Amino acid sequence: MLRFLTRRALGAVVTLVVISAVTFFLFFAVPADPARLACGKVCPPELLEQARHNLGLDQPLFAQFTAWLAGIFVGRDYGGLGHCPAPCLGYSFVNKAPVFETILDRLPVTVSLTVGAALVFLLFGVATGIIAALNQGRPLDKIASVSSLIGFSLQIYFVGTLALYFLVYQNQILTRPQYRPFTEDPLAWAAGLALPWVVLSIIFTANYTRMTRSTMVEQLGEDYVRTARAKGMKGRSVVMRFALRGTLTTVITIFGVDLGALIGGAIITETTFGLQGLGRLSINAVTDSDLPVLMATVLVAAGAIIVFNIIVDALYAFIDPRVRLS
Repeated sequence: MLRFLTRRALGAVVTLVVISAVTFFLFFAVPADPARLACGKVCPPELLEQARHNLGLDQPLFAQFTAWLAGIFVGRDYGGLGHCPAPCLGYSFVNKAPVFETILDRLPVTVSLTVGAALVFLLFGVATGIIAALNQGRPLDKIASVSSLIGFSLQIYFVGTLALYFLVYQNQILTRPQYRPFTEDPLAWAAGLALPWVVLSIIFTANYTRMTRSTMVEQLGEDYVRTARAKGMKGRSVVMRFALRGTLTTVITIFGVDLGALIGGAIITETTFGLQGLGRLSINAVTDSDLPVLMATVLVAAGAIIVFNIIVDALYAFIDPRVRLS
């Protein structure tokens, strides 16, 4: 297990470096001058050159990238901006704020949105899929199948806009989505994110219902399940000890990918509900040509996907003893 995790961690580091390099060099393919953006609309040539020097933009591209990469581990000096301690992700071209502090400020919003929704759609999706599988061919199974097909076809921006209009603006059943730190007021934290959680759950629950049902039906037809039933084991014990265990392998695989993708790809959700998380931050970074912020958001998004995939692979050995990590 230790060798496996070490190998995957090294692979993750290489992947993050490659993704960061691609993002960095693609940024400079865009015809925009970050130094002019940082200096302002009315900026004399001498101040423009000073801004370019302070931000390190007067160096070759490869030197800029290696300096940014080294700053993550050992910190970096930024001309008139002073020393940026490790982990240094640079300073924003727009407001000169440390990017690492900006990420820490926005990250709780995205994590709260993602984790809360994930717990809801995982619970309801798996439970509905199990019920449908145990009632295969019956009305409950057909209702679950049709509902999941409809939910799978919906999009966040469509369902979210309708939910905001009918539940918030017109009927005022729910409050407008907003973020309050959990440590300040847990109830206000949950109430402010309830609507995004519900919308995300409607869409993702459908996928988990279909996946759990199909996998559970397949597991119930396996020889070891039929053998357990032939030996007189109760139906509930068969489902919980054998069929569900085999089903969870598939569920956790998709859940790890979805959780990482939700953290890394919260752009549409946060824009729809007006939440100031990493998704909105990345949009602003692209619009403002703010390379340090853009690099940081890409790094966090890619890191989340990679980390959750490693966790999922490591959990295989505990869920299914047939899996061997080599």
